[in-house]
Amino acid sequence: MDTATIQLRSATDTVVQDWPRLRDYLATHGLQLAIEPAPRQFAGGFANLNYLVMIDGHEAVLRRPPMGPLPPGAYDMAREAKILSHIGPQFPLAPRALHLCQDASVLGAPFQISEFRRGLSVRDELPAAFAGKADIGLQLSNMMVEVLARLHRIDPESVGLGDLGKPHGFLHRAVEGWIKRATLATADWGRTRTDALITELGRWMRANVVPDKNIVLLHNDYKLDNILLAPDTLAPVAVVDWDQGTRGDGLFDLAALLSWWTQADDPPVMHALQQMPTAQPGFLSRREVVDAYASATGFDVSDFRFHRVLAMFKTAVILQQLHLRFRSGATSDPRYEQFARIAEDLMGLALDVAADRFF
Repeated sequence: MDTATIQLRSATDTVVQDWPRLRDYLATHGLQLAIEPAPRQFAGGFANLNYLVMIDGHEAVLRRPPMGPLPPGAYDMAREAKILSHIGPQFPLAPRALHLCQDASVLGAPFQISEFRRGLSVRDELPAAFAGKADIGLQLSNMMVEVLARLHRIDPESVGLGDLGKPHGFLHRAVEGWIKRATLATADWGRTRTDALITELGRWMRANVVPDKNIVLLHNDYKLDNILLAPDTLAPVAVVDWDQGTRGDGLFDLAALLSWWTQADDPPVMHALQQMPTAQPGFLSRREVVDAYASATGFDVSDFRFHRVLAMFKTAVILQQLHLRFRSGATSDPRYEQFARIAEDLMGLALDVAADRFF
């Protein structure tokens, strides 16, 4: 296994699974797992555990939910496997599904195995070879918009995903669902400002929820580090992490992307997210991204402010859920310690978006 260009955790930092038990289980399905050397975990990411494994002599990816208690409905391996089993003919950037196991007795949680695509996962810094190149920001900006528009132009029925999720009432359920998750994630926290922000944002979203339209296949976690890039050109080779995929209003995917899209003149909380290098010169602004997406899809974006607020709230709640894992001892990763403060500040910024003081 050539791991020279793959971003992996060290053997000591990898969360070890019961590899012999997995080997024996896969053997009953005609799959041969190599466990010497032991599989290694991919670097990066805060939630699902992803491993590079060798099956039948070929590289593959094993994904399972994080260890410990999980929020209801999160980290759905069966949903991801279903999407990857159907979408490939019209969206070849999606890796092929290889195996789904819903028996939690094997690894302690359901898991799925998919095709491995070799590529770079870029977060807040560009690869050294591309840093400072004048055109790379525009190239990546346009690529992110084009790939998302390509996904959203697919007819779900045509790829056998017409029964995925419940698109009608999606936005209303999203509002209520994320308010509930926020309350659960902060029930033990006792931060008065956080409680007040959840209440105020919940009130605004309930009063301003818009009708569902532009029903498409949603990735639901679309951002740059979930697009694997060719090391020599930064062209897309795969879109990964589909466990939240569903059908719903395409503007919600766009708004989720912009929740991580930092600009140079943004307040500190946006820079603290450290998710994408979009604050560097050459990248499109958030407004320009919305305009480019509208041009590529033909979708009406006049009610985008609601989607923007909801997506920012969702992002903040996810950070709160990760911080709850830190508080509960489910993880000792020091990166999680700052997430409650970032989530609180992000909710404050979402109120500025709601009041049209920030875009």
